[in-house]
Amino acid sequence: MPVRLGPAEDSLIAQLKSAGADAVAERITVAGLPTRRVESYHYTDLKALLRAVPPLAGAANAANPPSLAVPGAYVLTIVNGRVQAAGAVPAGLIVGKTEGGVLSTRDDTLVGINNGLASEALSLSVENGVDTVIQIDRRIEGEAAHAVDALKIFVADGASVTILETFSGSDAAHMGNHATYMALGKNSAVTHVTLDLSPSKSSHFATNEYRLADGARLRTLVIHAGAALARTQLFPILAGAGAHADIGGLNLASDGQHLDITMESHHAVPHTSSQPLFKSITRGRSKAVVQGKLVVDRDAQKTDAKFMHQGLMLSDEAEILSKPELEIYADDVVCGHGSTCGKLDEDWMFYLLSRGIPQAEAETMLVRGFIAEVLDPIEDEALNEALNTVVDGWLLSGK
Repeated sequence: MPVRLGPAEDSLIAQLKSAGADAVAERITVAGLPTRRVESYHYTDLKALLRAVPPLAGAANAANPPSLAVPGAYVLTIVNGRVQAAGAVPAGLIVGKTEGGVLSTRDDTLVGINNGLASEALSLSVENGVDTVIQIDRRIEGEAAHAVDALKIFVADGASVTILETFSGSDAAHMGNHATYMALGKNSAVTHVTLDLSPSKSSHFATNEYRLADGARLRTLVIHAGAALARTQLFPILAGAGAHADIGGLNLASDGQHLDITMESHHAVPHTSSQPLFKSITRGRSKAVVQGKLVVDRDAQKTDAKFMHQGLMLSDEAEILSKPELEIYADDVVCGHGSTCGKLDEDWMFYLLSRGIPQAEAETMLVRGFIAEVLDPIEDEALNEALNTVVDGWLLSGK
């Protein structure tokens, strides 16, 4: 029986066909957007949640400042899917532009849409150590629009870099579909932070794909704090012996928001390790989702991988949904997963209140302590301070 298509699907099909992405359009025509029946979208039913898709974004300029100011950062800008001109480039970095479609082909609708509609991609090549934080400011400006953009990063053997991606835009019901592909060379070290500060009526979708060579070290942090509907997908592939990934995420969900971080970490060779750690805080009638799968190939002996998701609910109406998974084909591994969820500790609240600390301040102190574990490992002081400012703003807003 044919799938009944809604307005969002009709719009996407038309946009994909106009871009010549007929295969992706046909898939949506046949199957529609993912529903709860698709395991990786079980808690984020796009067919139900995505009611409309705005027109494809037109050209816009980069007149507005970055959505988050990090002192000393080198800023590159993508507006409405178009790469903007770059200024003087720091030593050790090469900036360019290539064709879009940077993600590997996989059975995922959001990936297919991005590969089908991204017309160009910002390319970065990190040749050696770059001390300056590289900030990619990705924005959607003007009236409500569907913007699709892409970023491709190569990090040379032994190189190191800290990259921040910020997502924002004008106050409209935008839809963003953003892709980042990163290849880490042997013994390289990368810190990669993505921060969603999209307007409150928008939908934000992002896919980050990583490929780690021998001895590469990756630290990631995804922070959702803006859009009404947000989903970030993480696909790290540990393809070199000795590779290690610390994969982190933080959902800050307020009333009316639905925020989803979904990860599939793939250990492809022996002697790799990863420690995914995600945290979710919800208040009002909001929903936070974390799905995390560790996949260990048959040949990936001596894998050490542990997944953890911790949730904190600040209201009775809030929801936190967690789905940790292990898919292990090797027999000599140390792997595990865990998930916890609850409210603020009543004993600690009593302790703080008994010492004269007002309740609102006591709650804020406990929440900051809960979050610290994912923010403290960000070593760059200016970036760490900027991220803490975002968290403080969310806490003080109290919505």
